[in-house]
Amino acid sequence: MNRKTLYAILLPIAGVLLLLLGIAIGHFMFGGKARDVAGMDKIHEVMSLIDQQYVDTLDSKTLTDMALTSLLASLDPHSEYIPKEDLQAVNEDLDGTFSGVGISFQIVNDTVTIVEAITGGPAEKLGIMAGDRIISANGKSLTGSDVSNEDVFSTLRGKKGTKVTLEIKRLNSPHTFKYEVIRNDIPVNSVDAAYIIDGTDTGYIKLSKFTRNTYMEFLNALVDLDSKGLKKLIIDLRGNPGGYMEQAILIANEFLHPGQKIVFTKSRTEENKLDAVADGTGSHQNIPLAIIINEYSASASEIIAGAIQDNDRGIVVGRRSFGKGLVQNQTMLPDSSAIRLTVARYYTPSGRSIQKEYKIGEAIDYDRDILDRYNRGEFFHIDSVSLDRTKKFRTIGGRTVYGGGGIMPDVFVPEDTVGVTTYYLNVSNGGLIQQFAFGMADRYRPLMKGVKKAGHALEIIPEDDPLIEEFAEFAEERGVPARWYYINISAELIANQIKSFVIRDLLGYNDFYEIFNRTDRTIQAAVEFLNEGKIPERPISR
Repeated sequence: MNRKTLYAILLPIAGVLLLLLGIAIGHFMFGGKARDVAGMDKIHEVMSLIDQQYVDTLDSKTLTDMALTSLLASLDPHSEYIPKEDLQAVNEDLDGTFSGVGISFQIVNDTVTIVEAITGGPAEKLGIMAGDRIISANGKSLTGSDVSNEDVFSTLRGKKGTKVTLEIKRLNSPHTFKYEVIRNDIPVNSVDAAYIIDGTDTGYIKLSKFTRNTYMEFLNALVDLDSKGLKKLIIDLRGNPGGYMEQAILIANEFLHPGQKIVFTKSRTEENKLDAVADGTGSHQNIPLAIIINEYSASASEIIAGAIQDNDRGIVVGRRSFGKGLVQNQTMLPDSSAIRLTVARYYTPSGRSIQKEYKIGEAIDYDRDILDRYNRGEFFHIDSVSLDRTKKFRTIGGRTVYGGGGIMPDVFVPEDTVGVTTYYLNVSNGGLIQQFAFGMADRYRPLMKGVKKAGHALEIIPEDDPLIEEFAEFAEERGVPARWYYINISAELIANQIKSFVIRDLLGYNDFYEIFNRTDRTIQAAVEFLNEGKIPERPISR
């Protein structure tokens, strides 16, 4: 064994010993039993040997960070150590705000292009607008093949009140412009979209995460939809990894009747035990409701889906959720780093634990679970879904549901493969659909002045046939041959995505989802079952 390998092995071991020494000392000094002295002495002796005789000098901070990371990761899949330098970035999404200039962007053709200037943000107030290119920030170039999203984030975000000078290129001018932008708090929106589905009285709300502000955002979206004739509601939690549990409880409370359970936790300590029950103040207790989930819906998302399902309050549509039923508390450490420690398990109203199985020290298998589901066909066939039939529970209405591994929807909708051909995969994976849409948005931007609704914008964009012909030429120029047999199969899929991305670049993300979702089979299934008003006795496939 060479020195490098030995060093890599001993670093985490020594760090764990150092940490255990501190634990042992603390336990001994503050109430531990006398028999702990022997263990403490053993750890102290090993640490002394490493300190005095180990072949290399070990940096204590690096050693401790490695040890804490290793130790917490070995407890369960969701306890973690967060170093001081990473804490701000980790917390920003959950805190619901960060300080920056207030834009969303994409990198196209090696150029940072503004997709949306957030309303009321510092950039928007100065006249920076969608379609502008950022050439540089504080003199640092933001163009070229080596520019990454991380480069842009690190340059544009910063302390509130600080200044960043942006050099902007606008398509209608041969000159560049310089804007001195004062960074300010920017809300991190968790409601990505909220609209009434065209031709229906059904509202759609997409939630991407659960931050400190999610409940208020959600209520504002509901009020807006109510003013537009809302009669039925779809909440889309696909891809939502969770966040603050209390935000999920508040949202579930809006739809449940007084006394109905939402979620409860079990913990070793009283302060981490919770029994959440609807208080009857919900504003939409009787509205027909559908919750959409998939394999990336986790934690707080599963609290809502489980509460709605177990109370037979609405229908759950999609694919089996992730299966995270562990609750973490974040504790700051003296050096401004932090740990997130699992302190409780949560359970749905029927008593189900949603946490999928894990074994201590086998994180790789846990992380591979989604891939394993895909490989055994669970994304495509309801019969391939693996449920633990020994963990059987009953909803309030007597329907059978299962615990031990995520929420199984009432209506299973397989991953949509309609229109997916080798041609589509080639142009999609190459980013050509977005690039083409980006160029089209630039061409049509002057014609879209004053246009506020996606439906009106679509009237200006070419029909599908000429759109696909132009796209095929564009893709061929970039190395993807025009194979018309496959193009015709994928035409509707490609055309809808082009239009969606054009609308996104012109009007923003809410309008993007309104167009993009028009061909979404899962949403179509949710609308269908909301209209029927009946929840299946057992999971069915659509």
